[in-house]
This record gives sequence, structure tokens and C-alpha cells, in this order.
Amino acid sequence: MNGNERERESKAKSEQEKEAWGVMGVEKVGLGKKVTLLRGISIIIGSVIGAGIFISPKGILKNSGSVGMSLIVWLACGILSLFGALCYAELGTCIKKSGGHYTYIMEAFGPQMAFIRLWADLVAIRPAALAVISLAFGQHILEPLFMPCGVPLIAVKLATVIGITSVMYLNSMSVTWTAKIQIFLTITKLLAIIIIIVPGMYQLFKGETGNFEDAFNMNTMQLSGMPLAFYSGMYAYAGWFYLNFVTEEVENPERTVPLAICISMVIVTCCYVLINVAYYTVMSAEELLASEAVAVTFAEKLMGNFSVAVPVFVALSCYGSMNGGLFALSRMFYVASREGQLPEVLSMIHVRRHTPLAAVFILYPMTIFQLFVGDIYSLLNFMSFLRWLFIGVVVMGLIYLRYTKPDLPRPFKVPLFIPVVFCFTCFSMVFLSLYSDPINTGIGFAISLTGIPAYYIFLYFNHRPKWFHRALGNS
Repeated sequence: MNGNERERESKAKSEQEKEAWGVMGVEKVGLGKKVTLLRGISIIIGSVIGAGIFISPKGILKNSGSVGMSLIVWLACGILSLFGALCYAELGTCIKKSGGHYTYIMEAFGPQMAFIRLWADLVAIRPAALAVISLAFGQHILEPLFMPCGVPLIAVKLATVIGITSVMYLNSMSVTWTAKIQIFLTITKLLAIIIIIVPGMYQLFKGETGNFEDAFNMNTMQLSGMPLAFYSGMYAYAGWFYLNFVTEEVENPERTVPLAICISMVIVTCCYVLINVAYYTVMSAEELLASEAVAVTFAEKLMGNFSVAVPVFVALSCYGSMNGGLFALSRMFYVASREGQLPEVLSMIHVRRHTPLAAVFILYPMTIFQLFVGDIYSLLNFMSFLRWLFIGVVVMGLIYLRYTKPDLPRPFKVPLFIPVVFCFTCFSMVFLSLYSDPINTGIGFAISLTGIPAYYIFLYFNHRPKWFHRALGNS
């Protein structure tokens, strides 16, 4: 089925639904346009700034090998993320459907490729991403209670499960309250960033530059580890694409989507570069690598007893990232169900709360499973391979649509070199990761390939027995 046939079928289905609801004299239940510019900015910043800036500095420094090179990686990842965000701004203004990556791959390359992306999201990428950020939440929320001792692992995972459950409950109850809490959490995490940046810059201006001497030590640089350093950095910036998952709920998307994306990425990049300069002003490379929680170590060295409050700010930051990510991801599963690639129950909206309740909870089982296997850095590297492979495919789809659909209205259009550079960088990181981390990369690639037989089993063969359809619906 080509793109035009799918569009006609979707319109026909929509008209049938309208007629059915009109006959019954009932207003159709759906998702309203409740995402304003401020809420859009809070979704992006709230999703991007999570655990990454408090966990990833360690991974970037370890794999890049020097202070100077780690700062270059941070800046390069910010520019690269801005390029990707600009590409998604174009896609979001010319394809005004929710669903993000899934929808754009569907429009460009058809249902088979879209399902493989959806399958990888469902069984690997999204549960791993939620597990990583939730583990950071569990670690930091308990930190003040156990200082100066370490937090027991079982306590961390119990707090993590409670955090995941609560954020899913919140998203299933009310869109309005989810958005309001997201704005509050975004303000809180920006405050936490400022609390670190200001004293760090003060120390730098006082002349504390010892840790920046010999910043580009060639003896410690590791070229083979650079892909993993970029993975850590891109993980910290990940989340700039989440507004595209809720395009149908955005007020005036032609203006709001690109404006929210640009404002958010400028704020985030400035915050990230400055906070890393603050870290290196106060801590040496050896101290940063030895730290289990970089932000807490920074506060202990500079703020004394106030350091007890820093883990709380970090935990709230992580919770905001969990909340914003889940709000967006549930819409992708909602759209996939509407397209017929997931069980129909996932496209159902709660009559009173106007939330896709089933789509919110679909990630719960796999997230809890991944929570109890692997360490946080293995999950991060495993997840990054699949994420950037498919994001590269999405932006390649933008280039493809420029030639296959030149007349498609594009209120916001980026220069062609931006998607070309972004695609090349994404695929280069993916291929180099085969050398740097072949085990996690191989697992991720194998899981994505299982989407091919899954597509033919669950979707391609239309003449399946009725009992098989019922079994899929019930599951």
C-alpha cells in the first residue's frame, strides 16, 4: 500500500467515525490542542535535561581521554542535536501528525520500515531509556537519606519502580495536570543547573584554572572510544524530538514547533557547556571519574551542608524527564494503533480524562524487566545504537521526501546540508560502534531485525483466522 492509498484510507476511516458519532448525537472523544509554546518548551527542556548531565560527564571523559576533548564533544553534540532538531522542525510542520519517528518513517518509507522502528521502540529503545533515567531518579532521591553511606541497590530499584508507577499514573489521569507539573519540574531543573553554574563560574573568575592545564593531553586521548563518548553526549541531549510526538495536540504547529525547538536547544546547549566548565573548575579529571554522582561531589566540595539538597534537585530533574518522555511516547503508540500496527485498545481515549490510558501503560512490563538486568552504562550504549540508527533513517527520509514530494507544503525548511551532515554523523557513529562496543551493538541490531518476521506474522498476512485476531486484541 503506497502513501496516497494510506492517506485516502485514513480519511475515509475518519469520515466514517464522524458519521457514526454524529448518528449517536455524541461528541467524539479525542485529544485536544492543549500544548502551547510554553508547554512545548517545557516538554523539550524537561525531557532533555534529566540524568544525562549528571551521569554522562563521567562517560564522556572516560571515553574521550582528556578535559579539552570532552568539552569539544559536549559542544559538538549540542550543534549536532540542533541540526537534528531543525530537521524535525521541518518534518513537524509539513507532516502535521503525532507519532514522531514512527510517523515520518511511515510517510517516507512505508509501513514495513515503520513497524521495524516501532518494534525496536517497544521491545528495546524506550524501555531501556525509561529504565536508565528512572534508575538515576531512584539513586538520587534516596541519596540524602543515606549520606554519607552508599544507597543499597535494592532500595534504589524499589524507589525506581515507585517513580515509574507514579509517573504513569499521572499521565493516565490528566493531560492538563501533566503539563502543569512538567512546567514546574522544568523550572526546578533549570534552578538546579544555575546552582551549579554560578559558584563554578565564580571560582573560574577567581583564577581556579589548574584543572584546565594540559587540557588536550595527546597521551590520554582514545580515538577508538570517541563513538561511545558521542553516545554519552547525545544521550544527554536526547529529547529534542519529543514535541514531534504530540504534533496534533500543539496549538498552531507551523509556528509553535520550530520556535519551541530552537529556543529549547539554545538554552540546553548553553547550560550544558557552562555546567561542564563549572565541574572541571572545581574537580580534577581523576576526581570526576571516581565520582558516582558528579553533581553531588561538586556540591560537597563547594557548598558544604547544602550538598544534601543537590540530589533532590537531580531527582526532580530526572522525574521531569520521565514525565515528558512518557507523555510523548504514549502518543506514538496511540498513533501506531490508529494505523493498525498495534492492538486497537491502544488507540482508545478515556471518556472523562481524555488520555490514551492503555498507550501510557504499554511500556510498564518491559521497563520493569530491563530495570533488573544490566548496568546503567550498558543500557545507555545498547539504547543509543538503535536510537541513532533510526533517527538517521528519519532524517534520510526528509531528504527522500524533498525529491519524491517536492510540492508538499513546508512552512519551515532547512538548508539541505543540515540533514546531510546529520545523517552522515549518525551513521558514522553507528558503524564505528561495531568496533568500539560490538556486543551491545550486535544485540541491538539483532533485536531490530526481529521486527521483520514480527511484521509478517502480525500484520502482513491479512487472511488470518478470526481466533488469531481475537487473541492479538486480547493481548
